[in-house]
Amino acid sequence: MTERGSLLDKLKRMQERNVRGKETEPSAPAAEPVQQSAQVIRLPLWPEAVRGVPNGLLRSALFGAIKRGARRYLERQEIHAQDGITVRYTGARLDQGDLDVWETVLHIVRAQELGDDCRVTAYQLLKALDKRDTGGNRDVLERRLARLKATALDVKVGRYSYMGSLIDEVYRDDETREYVIRLNPKLHTLFATGQFTQVEWDVRHALDGKPLAQWLHGFYASHAKPYPIKVETLHKLCGSEATLMSDFKKDLRRALDAVTEASEANGQLFNYDIQDDLVCVEKKGSRAQQRHVAKKTDKSTSKPRV
Repeated sequence: MTERGSLLDKLKRMQERNVRGKETEPSAPAAEPVQQSAQVIRLPLWPEAVRGVPNGLLRSALFGAIKRGARRYLERQEIHAQDGITVRYTGARLDQGDLDVWETVLHIVRAQELGDDCRVTAYQLLKALDKRDTGGNRDVLERRLARLKATALDVKVGRYSYMGSLIDEVYRDDETREYVIRLNPKLHTLFATGQFTQVEWDVRHALDGKPLAQWLHGFYASHAKPYPIKVETLHKLCGSEATLMSDFKKDLRRALDAVTEASEANGQLFNYDIQDDLVCVEKKGSRAQQRHVAKKTDKSTSKPRV
């Protein structure tokens, strides 16, 4: 072998050793993975024509069928609710007008992440409530927002529960004159599938000024297929202030008539009958409720597999 060939072989062996050395060197530590942002929590995005409300609140006396004006302050009071629902509440008694405002806040906030600041003017809120932008209406709106903020709620519906305020924070931005509203992200637990109702806003708005009729509309809207219920039970569930059952029964008939009329005016079915102090209601719910009833019926009538 020539001297040149020997030199070339030596260089080749050195290169091979360098390559093998690089292959056995410990690799550089991998870059730290970019931490993913926390899960975005939002309310369900229901249509414009309805308002989403948790069933546990529609089936209780939290937003009672009471008149406007002075109201009692409750301290961790257990609120009458349908079987399977537990509601404890601290704060001034809430009425159907308070529910209108809370529904409207939820309706606006549903378009953004829960817990983020929601900026909205008094004009925008009143417009969403179908109310005129007057000084008096602005004062009422501000009082209701303050009342909803000063609440402490403990709700349990089956395996779902929530502890917190109906509105975590609300204040006025002095520069923009907007309300800054923040809701507790944990509210989403009350809006799980099958745990909330899409209340028809046009029907509810048609019942404005009739608190018992509004409560009944929400209560029956939360049931895909209503079952017979005693007058006395409805008296407790709606939080009525009527002391005589005979007076409440008269109010109940008038309120059910109003719901029937408002439903018919908006192309919906709602009929009722009271026999031996038992209220029976027939209604045609939303498409989602109809699908729910049909699914349950299919399951109950389907033959078991062999």
